[in-house]
Amino acid sequence: MEITEFLLSQYRLIITLLVVLSFPIFQSAAVKLLHRVTRGRIDEHRQFRAELLMKIIVAIVLLCTTLVFWGIELKGLLVVGSSLFAMAGVALFAAWSLLSNLTSFLIMFIQNKYKVGSWVRVIDGANFVEGRIVEMGLMNVMLRHIDDHKVIYPNNLFVTRPVIVLADEPTKPKPPAAPKRTLGPKTKGK
Repeated sequence: MEITEFLLSQYRLIITLLVVLSFPIFQSAAVKLLHRVTRGRIDEHRQFRAELLMKIIVAIVLLCTTLVFWGIELKGLLVVGSSLFAMAGVALFAAWSLLSNLTSFLIMFIQNKYKVGSWVRVIDGANFVEGRIVEMGLMNVMLRHIDDHKVIYPNNLFVTRPVIVLADEPTKPKPPAAPKRTLGPKTKGK
């Protein structure tokens, strides 16, 4: 009798404990499902990011479930959801916000046109930047130029500018030849 009363009075803590203990199980199940769905069709870099995204989704779902058991009403969750939706709108349409870089990362993650190791040319008006993609981070893409310079390009610009995926590594331009000069006075007629 005392055990059931204790369990009924502390059901929120028990459910929270069960959610915390089952979190790794749900995470590993989600990662296994992801591996089964992708089956080596994406590169290692994108696989790591997809696993991270799946773990975050599982954490959010379990957190929302726990909050419902703790008495947070769905109306409260709807307010939070609408606030997040408004933030996503700012992230998609505000050109220079940090959220736009994060949203652009998600867009680059979903589309599979370029990946780490690809040679690309980003066209910005009459200018362009080209290089091999070394890293695709949450905020920017790092390119290694043919001259071994690093170019850090923001994700939101990388998504909104035309990007040409080059088939081959570009050739290094030859420096212009220096004019041949002779020492001494200039002579006429020779």
